[in-house]
Amino acid sequence: MSSRRMMLSIVSLGLLAACAGYAPPDTLRPGSTEADVRQAMGEPTGRYAMPGGVQRLEYARGPGGRHTYMLDFDAQGHLQQWQQVLDERHFALVVPGLSRDDVLRTLGRPSQREGMIRGGQIWSWRYANNDCLWWQAQFDAQGVVTSVGYAPERGCGDGPDRTARTVTRAIR
Repeated sequence: MSSRRMMLSIVSLGLLAACAGYAPPDTLRPGSTEADVRQAMGEPTGRYAMPGGVQRLEYARGPGGRHTYMLDFDAQGHLQQWQQVLDERHFALVVPGLSRDDVLRTLGRPSQREGMIRGGQIWSWRYANNDCLWWQAQFDAQGVVTSVGYAPERGCGDGPDRTARTVTRAIR
């Protein structure tokens, strides 16, 4: 095998191994332990206490990533379920009046946080879509959601005309 082919094979295997840890592997089933999950996926990017003694582990694939996986464990430390949460179904759960902690438990850490006047913030999440959009939540100084919605992702697309078309499609 030529050295060029050998190098290509090594690089390909490395990329394949890196992708293998991206989403929860098929071997993780309800009943798996937290240790099983950590061995398969590495350290979580967040941990949240949920009602009923459930612990939620966050695996954000970012900051540039477009997926965040939430894995829920019962009080005995066994996996109940996992789901990818950066999608429109989960965005709809975030409504004005929720706290920052509620949003973190629902969507996980944002891709970006920006400060606003009077102490508020805008949190933005990238997610898988074809329209160069972020999903955003705006918080007041007390950390309460005041508004939510879609916005064009800066630096994506091909100029201001595309941004205007994208926002118009998102509003419809």
